[in-house]
Amino acid sequence: MADPDDAPAAAPAIHAHMEYGDEMPHAHPPPAAAHAAAHEGGATRNISQLTRQTLALVLAGGRGERLKALTDWRAKPAVPFGGKFRIIDFTLSNCVNSGIRRIGIATQYKAQSLIRHVQRGWAGLDGRMGEFVELLPAQQRIHSSWYLGTADAVYQNLDILRRHAPRYVLVLAGDHVYKMDYGKMLAEHVARGADLTVGCVEVPRDHARALGVMAVDGEGAVASFLEKPAQPPALPGRPDRALASMGIYVFNAGFLYEQLVRDADAPGSSHDFGRDVIPHAVGRGYRVIAHDFRRSCVNMSEGIPYWRDVGTVDAFWEANMELTKVTPPLNLYDQDWPIWTYQEQLPPAKFVFDDEGRRGTAIDSLVSGGCIVSGSLVRRSLLFSNVRVHSFCTVEDAVVLPDVVMQRDVVVRRAVIDRECTLPSGTRIGVDPAQDRARFHLTERGIVLVTPEMLGQQVHHAR
Repeated sequence: MADPDDAPAAAPAIHAHMEYGDEMPHAHPPPAAAHAAAHEGGATRNISQLTRQTLALVLAGGRGERLKALTDWRAKPAVPFGGKFRIIDFTLSNCVNSGIRRIGIATQYKAQSLIRHVQRGWAGLDGRMGEFVELLPAQQRIHSSWYLGTADAVYQNLDILRRHAPRYVLVLAGDHVYKMDYGKMLAEHVARGADLTVGCVEVPRDHARALGVMAVDGEGAVASFLEKPAQPPALPGRPDRALASMGIYVFNAGFLYEQLVRDADAPGSSHDFGRDVIPHAVGRGYRVIAHDFRRSCVNMSEGIPYWRDVGTVDAFWEANMELTKVTPPLNLYDQDWPIWTYQEQLPPAKFVFDDEGRRGTAIDSLVSGGCIVSGSLVRRSLLFSNVRVHSFCTVEDAVVLPDVVMQRDVVVRRAVIDRECTLPSGTRIGVDPAQDRARFHLTERGIVLVTPEMLGQQVHHAR
């Protein structure tokens, strides 16, 4: 635990070469040099050693209120994405593909769908080799409260972390879509002698209000950190862009434990990494550096790293729609960095009838297993598993989640249809904004969200 005045005084070393009170300015190479050093001879072997010494903790307990009714019955990381995946699959796949095979998942809000998915799809790691994906529900292990914030979610599992004895802890948000080699971030963290490394990405400034925003100095050290500021500071010379936190943090394990205990005892803390722990570490002069996502992004498109915070209905719809492009910015077909998930055993998608005015067709669309498109047109849309589209329907620019049934003569445009909806014959969605607003949820951009409850269909039973 830190001294009462919390100056970065000497503490027991986590590594033989470093103590927290040491300044060692000569030992911190600049970002370019550290990046190059991490990729010189033996880099693959060294990164492999680092990932084996790392435990990843995925924070997956958030509700995701901005997704409206999509998260009424599931946590945001459990929301389906991309035709057959869940949002959390991207974070978990990044861990496994990076060589990190010790993973904890902290759950809280309406976690049953997430728990079921993880149990079915992520139970294949080899416990005999010390590999695991372990669910960590809020269970009042340390005090009588549920998880009070992101930092508290880790603090309440400190005994579990200590028992696994990692050298580094990788804290991850479970609700973003991206492909990243965490090993490269770990290598930079170690090469630069950091206490804490924060993954960062450039975003439009108006999007940064919902994220942590940082400023860095010429050496890549974090100079300031603001959580969800009303007026995000712009990048120098780029007034429309901001540098945002990805919710990805690498900690030296001992430094993390020290800061979590200090934060737990701090009066007035909200026990959140972005609001409390990181600003405190920056303000007290600890070695906090920023990791540029461009250095570790997998499958960059035209030099632009792909990272999406699908935290609103509009953003969720748009990120799914991007996948229907001829060359989407997110590559789901890369066999070298696959996205793993639970695969239901389903028959292939089927398209039937070839009559004039009644032809089963899908154009610029993703159609998953178990779907039947019967004498209808699907254009620029995603049909998740087991969707049935009966005859004379038109589906355009739509995200249709699993187990949806569209009866005859249905029109759906610019919409998200939640799972297990049955759209009666003659239903019109995305045609008349006034009617959509009266029955469903209509976003500012005109995207219609439809759930079974909005249709008067009882899928979830509260009593």
